[in-house]
This record gives sequence, structure tokens and C-alpha cells, in this order.
Amino acid sequence: MVFVCTRGIARWPDGVGGVRTLTVWCQDWPVVAAVAAAGLPVAVPAAIVVGNEVVHCSATARAEGVRRGQRKRAAQGRCPELVLFEDDPERDARVFEPVAAAVEELAPGIEVVRPGLVALPAQGPVGFFGGAEAAAERLVDHVAAVAGVEAQVGVADGLFAATLAAHRGVIVPAGRVVDFLAPLGIAELDQPAERLAGRAELVDLLRRLGLRTLGAFAAVPERDVASRFGGQAVLAHRLARGVEERAHGRRRVPVELSVTQELDPPVDRVDAAAFVAKGLAERLHAGLVARGLACTRLGIRATTENGEELSRVWRCADPLTPQGISDRVRWQLDGWLTTTRLTSGIGVLRLDPEEVVDAAALQLGLLEQDLGDGADRAARALVHVQGLLGPEAVVTPVLGGGRGPADRVRFVPWGDERAPAADPGQPWPGRLPAPSPATVLVEPARVVVLDEDGADVGVTGRYELTAPPRRVLVDGRPAEVRGWAGPWPVDERWWDAGAANRAARLQVLTVAGDGAEQAFLLVRVGGRWAVEGVYD
Repeated sequence: MVFVCTRGIARWPDGVGGVRTLTVWCQDWPVVAAVAAAGLPVAVPAAIVVGNEVVHCSATARAEGVRRGQRKRAAQGRCPELVLFEDDPERDARVFEPVAAAVEELAPGIEVVRPGLVALPAQGPVGFFGGAEAAAERLVDHVAAVAGVEAQVGVADGLFAATLAAHRGVIVPAGRVVDFLAPLGIAELDQPAERLAGRAELVDLLRRLGLRTLGAFAAVPERDVASRFGGQAVLAHRLARGVEERAHGRRRVPVELSVTQELDPPVDRVDAAAFVAKGLAERLHAGLVARGLACTRLGIRATTENGEELSRVWRCADPLTPQGISDRVRWQLDGWLTTTRLTSGIGVLRLDPEEVVDAAALQLGLLEQDLGDGADRAARALVHVQGLLGPEAVVTPVLGGGRGPADRVRFVPWGDERAPAADPGQPWPGRLPAPSPATVLVEPARVVVLDEDGADVGVTGRYELTAPPRRVLVDGRPAEVRGWAGPWPVDERWWDAGAANRAARLQVLTVAGDGAEQAFLLVRVGGRWAVEGVYD
């Protein structure tokens, strides 16, 4: 595979189109932030230590033989001049705020994945600057000029691949993400942005089994991965195949889920901001839990006493807990209060859940404190069933867009991303109004609809009934029509003869001879009526 370089930006060979993500990555950010906060020279050999173990080190330290995972004494033996720092996520976020602000000046709508990494849809900056290479060069130069930090840019299909592309300064054309990921080492699955419980152990196991590249792991059938390694391995397997864990389409978040706090007096100290963050985070989480939801993208917005408006979005690999929300709010307020030139204190703080997922998607336990263990047990049980019966044996429904009830539901195998078949936010003219039928038949059952004279009730070309319905015959059993509504026209893809669908739907309330009431959703296709759904 050959790279073509443009001012240090490598480009992967051309491929087909697809969804695009642009990431801006600052290498060894925790170390860079610690050195900057301490006022030390950039080139000083430094490392971050947690529990007597090196978890991050600078390029200068690596040149002296320091590596991640080394014991502190061994690292100091390799490099006696090594400066050690404690891990401090709040410091990392605070120092990163000017970098995020610099990126946002050229490309609005960024998401902070973690301190040191921001992501945004590639379409905007690529289109504005006239190409991916030009956008990458402008962003790198601007971050260096404004924030004084070296950064690298990556463009690829999806966040995981775009992050790895940024590590290499690579632009991967749409549709070629599998070719890009295949030769990379299996340890890439343990990236901080994707790090989940048990991921390090999985990477070690795969390496010992001889699966040393993402391509080798991706070549293993998903069914075998599910049956032998469990649910987390299925998610990792999807990343290795270039499939995103989370859907790009997101459900529309109700406005009332946002929480706002007016601060009197305005906050201008970090300790006061931390206190406010904790209470507001608990309010937001309680509101989400009451609706069976969890937040995966958090919008933090603040207004100062003088009317200055600040905004930042944080993206999270896992649904946020109250502590996770509180941490990110505290980090962001710390960054604004210490690195942004504000003319007054923060007077209003608002949290917006920019992206939420259903509790069912998380397999939540009945009790909040059982969240972790209950989800793990359920996932293991379902993966075991998949191992016995196949991936398609365990499915979860995903509600999407469409006109009919069957069109709106997509059944997704357990472990696959819960992406709707169609965007539910579109208007969908002719969509069946609520409520939806409780039972939707896989194969619609034949039914006869008769008027007062016993003649078949049809639908005209203008989607009007030829006569009011008076009786229906379902499976040969007659029932009287007590009420009806419709018809609702369906005229889909009329320009494509092979995929065109022209139909009409009708709701009827019937009364059988024994007095039992039953409501049906009927559909007329090709001059015939059929039962599409049954209401409770």
C-alpha cells in the first residue's frame, strides 16, 4: 500500500463513499497537559504514574527507553531525569479547553471525546476548505498558532477508525476503512476512547491465540466470537470490521430533559463550580432514569453575567453515570474559568442530553444499583443463546421511521448496533396515526370488507372508499363494523417500478355475534384487503 503525502498528511488510496468523521488528536496529551500546567519546557522527559506504574510518557521519555506499563523505578532507571506526575483528568480537561476552542473556531460543532481528542462530522470542514488535506492542514496550523500545541488530523468512516487515522496523520477514503484497519495491531482495540471493562484481557487473549492484527480478528465469524468470547468481544469484533458500535442516527431528545441552574451569586471559582456541577448532574440523571433513558453525548452550556455564551459537547463511549456527568461538567467549568478570558462569573448553567439511548438498549437492571452486574449477566445469557442457536436467534426491536407499523420496526441481532432502518425524524406523509396496533402480523391475513348491500368496498384512485364499510369477514367469520377511520394513502417510490408500493390503510372497530369487540388495521393492496395489525 502506497501513501501520497501532502505537507505531512498521508492519503490512503481512493475508494468508495461513506459516512465521514474528522478527528483532531494531540499525542501524549496527559503528559503535555501536566508539563504545561507545571510550567516546564516542552522537551522535558515526563510520565504519568498511576499505582506505581507508568500509564503515559512523552516522546522524549520514550527515546530514553521509558514505556507504558513499566514500574516507576524501572522507568527512572532508564531515564534518571524523568519527571513524574500523578494522573489528573481535571487538569487534562482544563488545559485542553484552549485547544478545543481553537478547533471550534474553524470547524463548529465539535465533540470532545476525551481531553486530547475531538471529533466532528468531516463534511463541513472538508467542503468549506476544499478537501480533506486542506482542512487537515488548516486545523493543524491553527491549533499550533492559537494554542501552541502540535496536533494530528485523521479522516475516516466512524470514530474508531478516524481516531486511529489521526494517530498516523492519515486520510482514509470513504469505503476503504476495512483495508486501513486490517494490518493494524490487535492492541488498537484497547484505545482509551474505546476502553471498556475486560478489553485489555481480550486483547491479551487474542494475541495469545495468534490473532495479532485487526484483520485477523475481523476474519473470525461473528457467531464464533459471540459463543467463545462474550458480548464485549462482539463489540470489539465490530470495531475491527470497521462497523461503528453506535448508530449515526439519534433519537430526538425532548427539550424538557434539559436542566438549567441560575447561579446567584455568579460562579467564578472552581470549587463553587464543582458543587454546582454535582447537583445539576444528579438532576439530569434522575430525569433521564425516570424516562428509561441514558445520555451518551452531553451538551454543557453557560452564560456569564455579562451575556457571554459558552458551549461544549462531550461524547462518551458508555452511557454516563451521575458521577460521569458531574466530572465532565466540573472539567469544562474549570477549563472555562481558568483558561478563557471571561469578563464576569457564570450566571446560568444548562445541561442538554444531546444524544440518549433507551434503557432497553443497555439491558438495565430493575434497580439502578444493579446496572453493572445485571447487564453483564443478561449479556452473557443472550450471547450463550446466540452461540447455541445462531446470531439471529436473539433480537431486539429498534423503532425507526416509516408509514406502516411493520415498516417502523427493525429487529437487530443482539450485539449489533441498534440503528433504525429509516430516519424517524422525517415527516413521513401518510403515516399511520397513533396508537399503533399491539400485534403486527408477519403475513397479513386475507379479509373481506363489505358495504350495506354486501358488495366489496374498494378504494378509488383518489384514495376514497367506494362505500362505507358495514361488515368484515375475517377467516370466514362475519363481524359488524361499529366504527372506522381512514383510509390513509400509501404511494411509495412511484418512480421505481420494481420497488413501488401503492396501498391504503383502514382502521375498523368490529362487533362479533357474541358481542365481543375487536379493532383491526386493514390494508388494501392489489385490489384485496388484508389484516395487517390487531389492536388490544
